[in-house]
Amino acid sequence: MTVAGDVAAPLPGGRKPVLVTGGAGFIGANLCDRLAREGHDVLILDALLRPGVERNLAWLQAQHPQRISVRIADIRDAAAVAESVRDVAVVYHLAGQVAVTTSMLAPEEDFGTNLHGTFLLLDAVRRRGTATPVIFASTNKVYGNLVDIPLALVENAYLPRDAALRARGIGEDRPLDFHTPYGCSKGAADQYVLDWARSYGIPTAVFRMSCIYGPHQMGTEDQGWVAHFLLRALRHEEISIYGDGCQVRDVLYVEDAVDAYLAAWRRIGAVAGQAFNLGGGPANAISLQQLLQAIEELTGRPVRVAYGDWRAGDQRYYVSDTRRAMQALGLRPATPWRTGVALLLEWLRREQGPVATTLPRPRPQVMEALR
Repeated sequence: MTVAGDVAAPLPGGRKPVLVTGGAGFIGANLCDRLAREGHDVLILDALLRPGVERNLAWLQAQHPQRISVRIADIRDAAAVAESVRDVAVVYHLAGQVAVTTSMLAPEEDFGTNLHGTFLLLDAVRRRGTATPVIFASTNKVYGNLVDIPLALVENAYLPRDAALRARGIGEDRPLDFHTPYGCSKGAADQYVLDWARSYGIPTAVFRMSCIYGPHQMGTEDQGWVAHFLLRALRHEEISIYGDGCQVRDVLYVEDAVDAYLAAWRRIGAVAGQAFNLGGGPANAISLQQLLQAIEELTGRPVRVAYGDWRAGDQRYYVSDTRRAMQALGLRPATPWRTGVALLLEWLRREQGPVATTLPRPRPQVMEALR
């Protein structure tokens, strides 16, 4: 999903730094890398709480020693947040608690990080008295569990019975329906960000993201399932599936997501106050079972799977209708999922070292997709 038309257009902002909250995380690290490569100074605000993010940060600092600066602080630290937004060109707000399961176990922490932290950031921007853009990473969970959509089981995948819905996916006109503490905290933050454009004239935009995957992702059972499945397979470990594995998501390669985030800044005057569904769309909609089959084809060996009960708030089907984002942001079609998964596997092989290099290489017909 590269940017059409204005791909070579410079980003705005002059010499002011770009603030990326959660910049040491998966999407944040990829975004910071692209910003630095395009000549921007980047300030990362990150508490470094998620295991493995220190490695992302070290990589960024090694790649861009003159461009990357870091403030290690929590998004709930009002003083640190206010200082961080003091003189920046734009705020990319990616910091947050990312797992539904964690929100069920620790709802107060989830609330404080996702909602109160977002409010502190928005209020700090408001108090500056300048129209600093804020671009926020929301989630498809704002639409609830979508149980009202009749589904059919088709080749190990739940798909809408309605042909038009199957062809286009879930649009932004879908009513919001927050489920689980995570859905509530992210959904309320989503609405605060949009309201700041209405109430205070601050140019904001929201991305309701589906499943983003790619290099620098620390995949776990709770978040980042594409990378998690690949990592388990590389280590010859059992993969846990909650439900029957026929649940469907649209997956988006991280470089395509970064394209969208940069396009939103370029076009913030036109898209301010809007929310966009961001994912791979129907062309990149896959079930967990279909990904498992692809991993077996890539590695040349079967994967071991254990099944458990469905988890709270899990959607049997979610696919983004990406037409609004593609038109408003000038985006081209996303990387085909088989190509992206093969690219991620190659990156994980390199990162995992000797354990990964003992595994079979991808079959020739799979590697064809990379040429």
